[in-house]
Amino acid sequence: MVAQRALLTSLISLALLLACQVTLPIEPAPASGEILFQDDFSNRDSGWPRLAAPVGIMDYDRGGYRMLVSEPHYNLWATPTGQEFRDSRIEVNTLRLAGPRENRFGLICRYRDEQNFYFFVISSDGYYGLGKMSQGRAALLGQEQMRYNEVIRQKDAPNHLRADCVMDTLVFYVNDAPLAMAQDGEFSEGGVGLIVGAFDEAGVDILFDDFMVLNP
Repeated sequence: MVAQRALLTSLISLALLLACQVTLPIEPAPASGEILFQDDFSNRDSGWPRLAAPVGIMDYDRGGYRMLVSEPHYNLWATPTGQEFRDSRIEVNTLRLAGPRENRFGLICRYRDEQNFYFFVISSDGYYGLGKMSQGRAALLGQEQMRYNEVIRQKDAPNHLRADCVMDTLVFYVNDAPLAMAQDGEFSEGGVGLIVGAFDEAGVDILFDDFMVLNP
């Protein structure tokens, strides 16, 4: 009888325990193409840095986000607050406002800090490059120097840029055409953003609009 009472007590306790358990909802993984973050820069408080300094300007302007580099051989980059991803597809529209055509501007993914990230850039004279900043040293991936491609619209024409950062594969598209691909596993996640740089001549002035991050 004692054994039966003990067994009954155990079964009651188990039933109460099961009754108290709550099934947690399972969050579905984002579908391919789902928008994870987007910004048309109409809200000046959307989290992008605002800078006015001798080296240049970064600010909301003309319905977009303007980046002006006022020093030769200098880069500016901007990342929105709180937006970090592992795998991502990043897109943006670009327009050269002023400055030399020999320039560089584009996208950033897996930004860890100012010395570690991947970059995807074009120039207003038709060149492109895919590379990374590692421990403060910039290097192109899969190419020794920036390459020319006629798909890049030159001078003051707009260009649409896209960077896919998926696992250890990086792919760069310009105006929907794939131009560069590389594999590198140093950075697996991080922030997203924009970059503008000058070569010998300063005054590179670029306007970005319709920035978007999607699930690849």
